[in-house]
Amino acid sequence: MSESDRSKEPVTDRLFATERQPEDFRFDAAVARVFPDMIRRSVPGYTTIIPMIEVITEQYAQPGSNCYDLGCSLGASTLAMRHGIPYDDCSLAGIDNSAAMIERCQHYIALDDHPLPVSLRCEDIQQTPLANASVTTLNFTLQFVPPEARSHLLTRIAGATRPGGVLILSEKIRFESEDEQATQTRLHHEFKRANGYSDLEISQKRSAIEQVLIPETLEAHKQRLKAAGFERVLVWYQCFNFVSMLAIKAG
Repeated sequence: MSESDRSKEPVTDRLFATERQPEDFRFDAAVARVFPDMIRRSVPGYTTIIPMIEVITEQYAQPGSNCYDLGCSLGASTLAMRHGIPYDDCSLAGIDNSAAMIERCQHYIALDDHPLPVSLRCEDIQQTPLANASVTTLNFTLQFVPPEARSHLLTRIAGATRPGGVLILSEKIRFESEDEQATQTRLHHEFKRANGYSDLEISQKRSAIEQVLIPETLEAHKQRLKAAGFERVLVWYQCFNFVSMLAIKAG
């Protein structure tokens, strides 16, 4: 293994293990380096959601269409979609506005031996061109888009989606009931502790991300998706305060 390849190997997330000055969470080079470990230990069900994205993509990809992974980070969803697309005349694009993420994503795409080409673009998903889509994935991405911009993005996605096409939307959500919110949050924190995070790491990560990741209720997501142009919205996965939805455009 070359020195360059070794530098792209994921390492254990220790970013918040020591006292640090409060600052907003950013998808910079430091986060990109530990991201596989961070998301596995932080997001309940992530290791289930990724392979199921492959299954869903296989069911809904249409010949001659475009497939998009918006906010692709290191390409886990992109690779799942790549292996799920059953047509060699489909195109697949992974899009992220973090240059550090795209650089490492290129490495993982290159290691994968599937023949379907993947186009990686370092662009803002709110501006990137979308057209002729059959499957689009927003895997824990919309929650980082400013709330006031979310409807416009989803309307663009729905407008670019073929009849019968889908959007896979995974999000951290909040709950209407304060008691349920407190319970689900406590269980999520216990999940992190079970995965080796200390109380300091949990606290500092929460402080860093709470002004950047803005969760909404499941009902708000469903209403917005339908208003954007998707006919049906169903939850296909939930673990604590993390869900994945399938939004289907009328055929």
